[in-house]
Amino acid sequence: MDIQIEALNKVYSGEKQALSEVNLKIGAGMFGLLGPNGAGKSTLMQILATIIPPTNGKVQMGSLLLGRDDHQIRQCLGYLPQTSRFFDKLTGEEFLQYIALLKGIKSAKDRRVAVTNLLEKVNLQQQAKQRLKTYSGGMKQRIGIAQALLGNPEIIIVDEPTAGLDPEERIRFRELLEDLGRDRTIILSTHIVADIEASCQSLAILDRGRIVFYGSIKNLLSKVENQVWTTIIPESDYLWSRNRTSLISRRKTVTGEFEVRMIARQCPYPGAQLAIPNLEDAYLYFTRGESSE
Repeated sequence: MDIQIEALNKVYSGEKQALSEVNLKIGAGMFGLLGPNGAGKSTLMQILATIIPPTNGKVQMGSLLLGRDDHQIRQCLGYLPQTSRFFDKLTGEEFLQYIALLKGIKSAKDRRVAVTNLLEKVNLQQQAKQRLKTYSGGMKQRIGIAQALLGNPEIIIVDEPTAGLDPEERIRFRELLEDLGRDRTIILSTHIVADIEASCQSLAILDRGRIVFYGSIKNLLSKVENQVWTTIIPESDYLWSRNRTSLISRRKTVTGEFEVRMIARQCPYPGAQLAIPNLEDAYLYFTRGESSE
């Protein structure tokens, strides 16, 4: 199910502009929404999930219109918020049974079949009888995506799903989302560049409430072609490198020098060499305001 967002704005009380003229078209598969903390990602996800209303603008999901068809939208949508609240005294199975009932699955048999299938899909069938308070962070995220999948939604929204997970759990969760994205629309909202790079072919970058980039990863990388530089600088230039807004990263070598990576339209340091850009380079290029687009 395609999602069309047109001129979407959100202004909170006190005149705080959380979103400004957001325009996006999101099709089937995995779509990434990348941006720093406080950029407005969660606000946008909550609007799409019908939790909060926009100030103005239009959102259409298939033939359904936000603000007019909210009940129908909720029936075809699964949502995993940034902060999930669980009933710790319930087992994983009991929790999913409860959520299934809230989602309108009235038949006890249908609920049992749906819960069993989802526990298997997220690889929690062995922990189904354990209380949620015993679950690790990764297991809670997997039970969270399981509840989002109840009712077989056409659209799934996940907000910062890998934050706080260890590297192994993060990889497993990304693989689960990739598998789910083969036959539905999934929006992955995160500030973790690696999650987008590993899972999505198209994305948008949101910064201070505005879309500063929208397109494919390939197109995004082309924006910083011939603008990423690497070099080795002496320790005496450490303060110089630290205070440069174009600095992407620096690493101290065994000789006490610094290997730095910088982004600039022209050579930023004598002897610097052009490097192959990666997604983090392009992301910082746009969120630091160095792009003129």
